[in-house]
Amino acid sequence: MEKKEILIEIEKLEQELANVKGTECEIYSRIVGYFRPVKQWNNGKQEEFSEREMFDILTAEEKVHTS
Repeated sequence: MEKKEILIEIEKLEQELANVKGTECEIYSRIVGYFRPVKQWNNGKQEEFSEREMFDILTAEEKVHTS
C-alpha cells in the first residue's frame, strides 16, 4: 500500500468515526450498601464517584503479596 492510499483510507475511517452515533450508557455502582444508577446520585456522590480509582482484584493481590 502506498502512502497516498493509506492517507485516503485514514480519511475514510475518520469520516466513519465522525458519523458514529451511540446511545447513552447507564452506569451502576454501589453506594450506601446497594447498587443504583450513578446519574440518580446527588452531586456530592457523583463527584466522589468521579474521583474513585478502579483496580483489578488479582493485580491488587499480587502487589500486596510482593511488597
